[in-house]
Amino acid sequence: MIPEPAPKIITRHRDGRIHAYVVGAGVHGTLVPAAVFQPRDGDEVVASVVRRDLERVVYATLNGVVCLTRAGELVWASDFEPHSDVLHGHRPGCALSLDGRTVWVYRPDAMAGRGTGDHWVVYDADSGAVLARRELETVGHGAFHHVHPVDGSVYLDVGEGQDGSVIVRGTAGADGEPEFVSYPWSDRCLIDLTPSGRQFMTVDHEQADVAFHDHPSGDVLFTLPVEAFGYDPEECFVEWSGGYLTEDTAVVTLGGQDQEGEEWFRYHLVDVRTGAPDGEFTGEVNHPYELVLLGDGTWLTNPPGDHPVRWPRA
Repeated sequence: MIPEPAPKIITRHRDGRIHAYVVGAGVHGTLVPAAVFQPRDGDEVVASVVRRDLERVVYATLNGVVCLTRAGELVWASDFEPHSDVLHGHRPGCALSLDGRTVWVYRPDAMAGRGTGDHWVVYDADSGAVLARRELETVGHGAFHHVHPVDGSVYLDVGEGQDGSVIVRGTAGADGEPEFVSYPWSDRCLIDLTPSGRQFMTVDHEQADVAFHDHPSGDVLFTLPVEAFGYDPEECFVEWSGGYLTEDTAVVTLGGQDQEGEEWFRYHLVDVRTGAPDGEFTGEVNHPYELVLLGDGTWLTNPPGDHPVRWPRA
């Protein structure tokens, strides 16, 4: 029995402010912000996360991480030293732990000119004290965090451009100190975790296949190449997008070009119980990376310049 998940809090950056939306049961259509946060003057936000009670926001800029109250009061801030004047090619990321006690921040320090490697830093969410720091053997442009919905471990998928993608998982150790595990791949991109967290989905960095893995071991449960969906691998590829529509159904994105050179994409369903493709899916989106699957049979789209829209499956 999968427990009823808590409402998700998502953020979007519009007009220089951080909009927080509560995505709970029965909420469909255009979402209305439940809270709006104003960053400090001069801060250009590249990533953000809001606490479940909507009273605090943590956001990252190219040169630091900041925590503010809903009223705009500074709780804590941590600068990335040394300051970087490199404006492109590196994008920090941040995530809040499942229990809300820690903030996990990815620092693409190599591309920012701060050294030869990146760092993953764990902060106390209340004080900003550094609890752990992991030096990563990566030179990443950016990364995505995925918080496990049950055990609270945190996955980090670091994108290194043409050099591939590295997946690391952070857990709470026996003494409470975070421990880190690196998976033995440099060529798979983490896409999503199931609502129960029992498995996760990756796409080959060369976009030849999609694979489904056991959590936490990473053992491959099954793999589907492009051919499994009825396409020619010379003319089609798997996009680094999609995820879990429900616990038992994944969405895999296939893309390519037609004879006129126009790009196309289609969403295909996969029954993860049998490992077999199970028809197509229409998501009402304009590009393959707009679709945000919520794992409960619903999904978000993001019209340009507007609020997110939540769609139920008919």
